[in-house]
Order: sequence, then C-alpha cells, then structure tokens
Amino acid sequence: MYARPMSQAHEKPAIGQHFADKTAAYTARVAACLDGALPAADVTPCRLHEAMRYAVLSGGKRIRPLLVYATGECLGIDPEKLDAPATAIELIHAFSLVHDDLPAMDDDDLRRGRPTLHRQFDEATAILAADALQPLAFHVISSAAALVDSEKSAIVSAVSEACGSLGMTGGQSIDLASEGQALSADALAEMHYLKTGALIRACVISACCLANELSAEKWHALDQFSREIGLAFQIRDDILDVAGETEVIGKQAGADRKMSKATWPALFGIEKAQARCDELLNAGTAHLAVFGTDANPLNMLADYIVERAY
Repeated sequence: MYARPMSQAHEKPAIGQHFADKTAAYTARVAACLDGALPAADVTPCRLHEAMRYAVLSGGKRIRPLLVYATGECLGIDPEKLDAPATAIELIHAFSLVHDDLPAMDDDDLRRGRPTLHRQFDEATAILAADALQPLAFHVISSAAALVDSEKSAIVSAVSEACGSLGMTGGQSIDLASEGQALSADALAEMHYLKTGALIRACVISACCLANELSAEKWHALDQFSREIGLAFQIRDDILDVAGETEVIGKQAGADRKMSKATWPALFGIEKAQARCDELLNAGTAHLAVFGTDANPLNMLADYIVERAY
C-alpha cells in the first residue's frame, strides 16, 4: 500500500468508527436482500437460476451497496428505503461482470477467486444469466414496498441512465475499441467514467433521490464526489492489475497488459496513476465538507477505495 500525501487545503475530518463498525452489518443486509431477490436454484429453469445465484452470491467487496447506505447515513435516510437501490445496483454490477468476462469481451477465467460464470457453467448459460439479472434489478426497485412511486421512478431513471449506452455499456464499448491505442488523459478519464464511474455515481444519486429536502449545493457536492471517486475506483483497479497478486485480487493479475488495455498505469506509469488517485480522493472528499461529520461514512469508503488491496 502506498503512502498518500494529503493536501493541507483539503484535510478531512477524522473518520470515526460509527460506519466502519456497521459495514459488516450492511454487507450482511444486502446479502440477505440479494438472496431474497434471486429465484431459488430449485425453481425451473434450475440451471439458469443456479447460474444467476453463482454470479451474485460469490462474495465481492459490495462497495456499491455500501456507497448507497453510506450516502443514506449522510442524509439521514432509513436503511429500509435504501435496500432496493443497493440490491438493484449490485445486481446490475454482477450482470456487467458476467458480460465483461465472456470470451467475446475480456475472456477471463477467474473472478473473485472462482471460475468465471461461463467457465463454471457454459457461455450460453452465462449470457442468459446476465440477461436475466438486469431486468431483475429493475423489478426489485419497482416492487419495493418501502418506496413511493415518485421515488421508484427517480431511482429507475438514475440506474438505467448509468448502465446504458451513455454509461456502463458505452464505456465497455469504448474500452474494447481502445485496446492497443494510446489515449489522452481526458479520453481515458471519459472511458473510465462511463465504464465504472457512472454506476458508482448512481449509488450516490439513488440515495439522494430519497432525501426529503436536499439543497442544490448539497446535491452538487455529492454528485461531484461520486464522479471523482468513481474515476479513482477504476484507476485503483488498474493499479492492482499491475501491482496486485492473482491470489489476493481474485482475478488474473496482468490481464490488462495481456489484452493491451488502455489504462492509467499503461499509458502514464504506475507512479502517476497513484498520484492521480490521490488527487481524485482529495478533490472528491473536499466536496463533502458541506456535510461536516455527517459525511464521515463517505470519507471512510473513499479512503478504502483508493487503498484497497483487491
């Protein structure tokens, strides 16, 4: 783990243990929600449902649901109202990973320390399982008893925008087209924002949609925070592909280099990539100053995103 210099102008408040002590409970909470949302493996078509559960319930950091809950804590929102967006976004994330791993995309054999879905089952089943996870995510939102119709509509709008051609899917398309190319810093940042950052932004914005009263200043602050941290998340992933170990990161280290992916370390070097993570962390958390200590959960997660080892 590298040392991260802090900007004196953007020093953050001390991070308390309140949310840190609750992360295990929130992780268990969303795990239970995911288990309840997924069809049982013994329900026909059994193989498809088994594959869906394999893709979703195979561990993972659950950073996206935790961002939903952390933003909710910042805004004083009942966790029961946050369950639907937290669950739905994790289902969308799982769907995207299955597609990313396919032979036609990144052709990966390992995910979260286990065989990728198309290796564990078969390619056709993996495609169908991913295809089923995406509409299930929106069903989770639309059927949430804790949400009123206006809240459901706002969250569906935010999540669907994040995963479409102007978001995650578009970013993956650009990523595939950019293999072997040298992109500018701006072009690389745009690709990373679409591929990874857009769904991370949706985590924060989904919670904002549930706030009774949120000033334009605070909405903008959370929006900007999510954009900076979303980009930092992807750069950290790229660093781990270079500096991490397969046994630790749970996927094949060096895969980006093998595929000639356009990444920050590949184009600008690992030191500049780490420095860019520092800049994004400081810039992102600086936006949270308007919330005072209420933003401590988000500060904690931001730190984790740029320091994680997997």
